[in-house]
Amino acid sequence: MSRRERLERHQVWLYLGAAVLGVALGHLAPRLAHHAEALIWPMLAGLLFTTFTQTPLREIPRAWADRRFLGAAITGNFVLLPVLAFALTRVFDDGGPVQIGLLLVLLVPCTDWFLTFTHLGRGDTARAAALTPLNLVLQLVLLPLYLWLMTDLGALFVEGASWLAAAAVVIIPLIAAVLVEPLLREPVDGPRRRDRLAGWPVPLLGLVIVAVAASQAQEVIAAAGALPLVVVVSAVFLVLAVGVAMLLGALWALPVPVRRTLAFSFATRNSFIVLPLALALPLGWEIAAVVVVAQSLVELLGMILMLRLIPGLVFPQR
Repeated sequence: MSRRERLERHQVWLYLGAAVLGVALGHLAPRLAHHAEALIWPMLAGLLFTTFTQTPLREIPRAWADRRFLGAAITGNFVLLPVLAFALTRVFDDGGPVQIGLLLVLLVPCTDWFLTFTHLGRGDTARAAALTPLNLVLQLVLLPLYLWLMTDLGALFVEGASWLAAAAVVIIPLIAAVLVEPLLREPVDGPRRRDRLAGWPVPLLGLVIVAVAASQAQEVIAAAGALPLVVVVSAVFLVLAVGVAMLLGALWALPVPVRRTLAFSFATRNSFIVLPLALALPLGWEIAAVVVVAQSLVELLGMILMLRLIPGLVFPQR
């Protein structure tokens, strides 16, 4: 088993340990909070760069080959699930940082470990690879629209410079990944270089979680009462997302492996993309970033169950 496979197999426990370690460090050594916060942005940029290098951007045209799958995936990810996210987050009914943080992370589909879980859950990895870059492009375009429709933009964009910095943390790694793509496609050394980069997202995300938890430790403790509801809403969203996959898979009469792919696409959300946005929220909204991390941990624990239930019970091979 390669280093990457070992990390991916144990990533859930690594992230949980990182969250606990970060909160403990931030609580026991409050002076670390400022230094930890300064490290978040460069580590996040590195995480996004390594993630984008694993996204097959050249595969976008292939996503148009299967119109039924494409129709089901876009309808679920960019129409039904945003509506579901908006409805579920109304339980907070305050427009505050917990609600906004949860809404941010539930709005857009994952573009990284979605591929891993599709493979492990015996889905259609080829279609997943073709869908991933299309998901990335659509969410970068549609996320501002969702925020405009569902949130108070006056509150969200108070600190415009911070939001520009957050956008830069996403856009610059994306451009860098596009620029290095020719090196990763070289027939001799390209696969080796890509494999090396593929081993970095898990440890980098672990470091980001430590830094976020340490920098926001006091906010985590202060908002501990709200986090159980965040966990419940995240879990309900995951279950309903699988239900949406079952519905659309039946409506479009998709093959069983493709239905599994839909389930993993709908159930996994893109915390990497929205974390910079959560961190850029105005002063007093720091808990939003903690909510993003909490949802990701719930999602990863849910994936452990889904890897057993999706191929064995929900979408068994006839």
